[in-house]
Amino acid sequence: MSDTFRREIYFSFFMFTADLRPGDTGYTRILIDHLKALTEMGYDGFDLHIAPGPETVDPRLEVAAYAGLKKAFDAAGLQDTKFTTNVGTTRTFDPTAPYEQQRDRAMTYLRSRVDITRLLGGDSIMSGPFLYPYGVFPLTDLGEPIWSDALQDFMEPRYRAARPLFRELSEYAAGQGVQLALEPIKSWESPPPNMVSEALDFLDDGGITQGGVTVDTAQIVMESRGPAVFRENVARAVRRNRLLYVHISAPDRGAVRDSWIPWDIVLTELEPVYRGPYLVEVFNAIPPFDSSMRMARRRFWRPGEDPPEPGRDSAYDVAGAALEELRDRIAASARVRADPSLLAAAHAGHA
Repeated sequence: MSDTFRREIYFSFFMFTADLRPGDTGYTRILIDHLKALTEMGYDGFDLHIAPGPETVDPRLEVAAYAGLKKAFDAAGLQDTKFTTNVGTTRTFDPTAPYEQQRDRAMTYLRSRVDITRLLGGDSIMSGPFLYPYGVFPLTDLGEPIWSDALQDFMEPRYRAARPLFRELSEYAAGQGVQLALEPIKSWESPPPNMVSEALDFLDDGGITQGGVTVDTAQIVMESRGPAVFRENVARAVRRNRLLYVHISAPDRGAVRDSWIPWDIVLTELEPVYRGPYLVEVFNAIPPFDSSMRMARRRFWRPGEDPPEPGRDSAYDVAGAALEELRDRIAASARVRADPSLLAAAHAGHA
């Protein structure tokens, strides 16, 4: 990586909410306060989750609400703030459905999310589990869950059904300056694709040339097969220009500092070849994450939203510590690449 390259670091608003509630002016003010505080902290941009609207509402009608939200951000002095988006599909808006009408609804939904991403972030990234509906585990006709080989077999016709839609969607997104980055999600959270290789196979086998993948460190720890396969997948994604986003997230989805993030993999496999932003992603113990992720840890209290809790970390404390930790790790990695003897010295010191 050249000396002039500067790594940008974004922060996920999963710390605060899963629903931006565009049109709620009071809540918009809270969002603005969070954005300003985190910008002053040193973050370069933010990832915003675009929640599914009511199933009876045409998703295209939601675009205007997000245009209003962006206007409010701009009026508050945040016009140069960078945004990416997080999007998931649902049982109603399912691009893998066997029924054409349902896939058409999914296309309308996903195009609206591309439009919202463009409104908020301009030339930006739309990431997330937006292939198979998030958390919708399939059942047999007798109501029994489908797992293992049967689940993989179940997914094959689903992938085939979705590929023409994704070819069209990726071309549309590219025309809007939006990169589509499929994020594999761990198997206890959602059906496939659960691994980077599965997401890459879907894109490559379908002739989908414009899309790519998100690599999440939490998923690496909990779902990938091991370092050798991961290295192969990273190299494969880089060759095809498909490594579009990297999320820095602890396995428990909590604080980044002093967590089990695989820093050696991040800094030796990803840092040298990836040029996009890193996203610090912390899922706070708030609805719906507390129940959907079965969180037992306490919530990080949110300034301006929750009563102050002296002696306990706030969302801002955790965000600030994560930013410092990530910057320190990147700087250390750069020093080692410039002088490999530092790595040997470090190993000798631990011998």
